[in-house]
Amino acid sequence: MAESLLVAAAGAGLGLLLSHSLGQVLVSLISTERNRAFVDLAPDWRVLAFTLGLAILTCFLFGLAPAVRATGSGSAEALKAGGRGNTAGRDRFGLRRALVTIQVALCLVLLVGALLFSRSLGKLLSVDPGFRSKGILIADVDLRQLNLDPDRRQPFKRDLLAQVRAIPGVDAAAETELVPLSGNAANNEIWMDGQDSGQKKTVYKSWVSPGYFQTLETPLLAGRDFDERDTATSPKVAIVNQSFARALNNGANAIGMSFHLPLGPHHPEFIIQIVGLVKDTKYHDLRDENVPIAFIPVAQDADADDFDTFMIRSRLPPGDTISAVKRRLADANPEISITFHAFESDIRDSLLRERLMATLSGFFGLLAAMLAVIGLYGVMSYMVQRRTNEIGIRMALGAGRSRIVGIILLEALSLLAIGIVVGLGLSVVMGKAASSLLFGVKPADPLTLGLAAALLAAVAAAASYIPAWRASKVDPMVALRCE
Repeated sequence: MAESLLVAAAGAGLGLLLSHSLGQVLVSLISTERNRAFVDLAPDWRVLAFTLGLAILTCFLFGLAPAVRATGSGSAEALKAGGRGNTAGRDRFGLRRALVTIQVALCLVLLVGALLFSRSLGKLLSVDPGFRSKGILIADVDLRQLNLDPDRRQPFKRDLLAQVRAIPGVDAAAETELVPLSGNAANNEIWMDGQDSGQKKTVYKSWVSPGYFQTLETPLLAGRDFDERDTATSPKVAIVNQSFARALNNGANAIGMSFHLPLGPHHPEFIIQIVGLVKDTKYHDLRDENVPIAFIPVAQDADADDFDTFMIRSRLPPGDTISAVKRRLADANPEISITFHAFESDIRDSLLRERLMATLSGFFGLLAAMLAVIGLYGVMSYMVQRRTNEIGIRMALGAGRSRIVGIILLEALSLLAIGIVVGLGLSVVMGKAASSLLFGVKPADPLTLGLAAALLAAVAAAASYIPAWRASKVDPMVALRCE
């Protein structure tokens, strides 16, 4: 027990030394450019008590069993088992084999989890959102300090947007009330003109300015874009996406058709004509299926507020674009408040959960693999040491080095095979429990299971080969004199 306590205390002390730096790494994983996380990582008595308790528990669990086993043996049996000329009994290694097998199984579960979350993140990053986010800067404009009359807000915003578009290096700029993939959403129940209002379907909407699709580089498939003809007093128009046309018009040509849009009990019901069709784009979240979207000219929004959002596509470095936009808006009115963030970074930050799960599961998967390899190496090395006399006898009777290597490797691979089989079963069960966190990958994905098993088998076999090779180098005369 004293030896076990010494090992447990050494491990706990090393863990405390590593905890601060690893804690800082974990905090950095949950921090984003717009939301910096702060966590007080100074250790306190509760952390120290937990660590000490865990070390003592480890000591009792894994130190008491071999201690009781050792004291339970009779002196005659011990002298007989350690006598010269005898080989090590297989019963001595039963518990060690079981522990290594369990370790391999749990390691495989963590490796499968790491691969599932990593592949899920890769699938999300490869999703086509329907637009190109790279090179777009988002500017959130606050006009509250200007105290503009409601009827002046829309023209003033339009003039500001024109100033931004005139900046050299800015390829396109547009105004929007909802940035795609921001987590915000607005929807209404609408029905096509000529249909009964009982055939309502939920449609998402977004108020945008002319140039919005050019800024996002979203293809206009049919019809026209918004322009100066679309004003507060002109007929209401909209541009819809492909999912809208499929859901409300059975995929037929929607250009020229109209739909009813009720905005609430205190607003009139609009009849809006469809003037354009665009490619499907992601709206709320990358994980979601494409939804029906109606894009409406922001100039026809009767409730313009004191806030606005500009999406700016520029060839300039972000810092230069920010400086240029600030100068232009300050020239228009120095009371304007504005903040900037990169569209691409916002999308990446929206995948914080997936990145965190992939990183943490990958770290723990590698750690578990390392521990499993060390455990298997330790058991096989101990077994080789205990069977030195037996190995000497085999070699004296004519067994070659390849035969000795084969015997030791077969022992290791049998433990590995049992652990992998058990681990695969546990991985399928645990994968189903985590299925809600996955995207584009099935919990029992054969490729993931096979790859994890192959990786673990390769590193474990390499670790087992070292004691097997060392056993084959034993001098038979030295081995026969062993013990």
